[in-house]
Amino acid sequence: MPPDSSSAAVAAPDISTSPPSLITLFVAFAKMSLAGFGGVLVWARRGIVDQHKWMTADEFNETFALCHFLPGPNIVNLTFVFGSRLRGLPGAVAAFTGLLGPPALIMVVMGALYSRYGDIDALRRILSGVACAAIGLMLAVVFRMMTPLLKRRDVTALLVMAVVFIAIGITRLPLPLVLIVAIPISIAITYWMRRQAA
Repeated sequence: MPPDSSSAAVAAPDISTSPPSLITLFVAFAKMSLAGFGGVLVWARRGIVDQHKWMTADEFNETFALCHFLPGPNIVNLTFVFGSRLRGLPGAVAAFTGLLGPPALIMVVMGALYSRYGDIDALRRILSGVACAAIGLMLAVVFRMMTPLLKRRDVTALLVMAVVFIAIGITRLPLPLVLIVAIPISIAITYWMRRQAA
């Protein structure tokens, strides 16, 4: 029985040439992490999909959705899964180290400086501005991740997404409860739609 094309898309990144070296993975994720003020997801998507073309937009969304439901920080899960698919365990370690190493060193230095100068009013205003920029970046990446659904006019996926957003973001239902209900429904709808299309 031939493998399902959608699962194959999630199983391996779309790479036209040989997989990148471990150094390339480390440097790429280090750049993403150092650029990722307010969150690395924006820069991870840009680097993986737009710049290096290691994944398509759909593959990135599907992989991120999988990592979103695993324990731990989403972007760390994505980094480990992505690196392991390209270069196995060494690739996962290289991507993971690139993602967390440089920012960890910077945060140690910044934490020491903040503990010394954190009461300065100008610094507090600067941090408020950075928070606003971080929110803008997050909204931008949400829109970019929605683009494949909008291009396909996938009304069902957009409807499920809207219902989950309302349940969690507006009515404040507990996240685990919403996921327990939404995940089986989403899988059932996707299975049924693919059976109809076959």
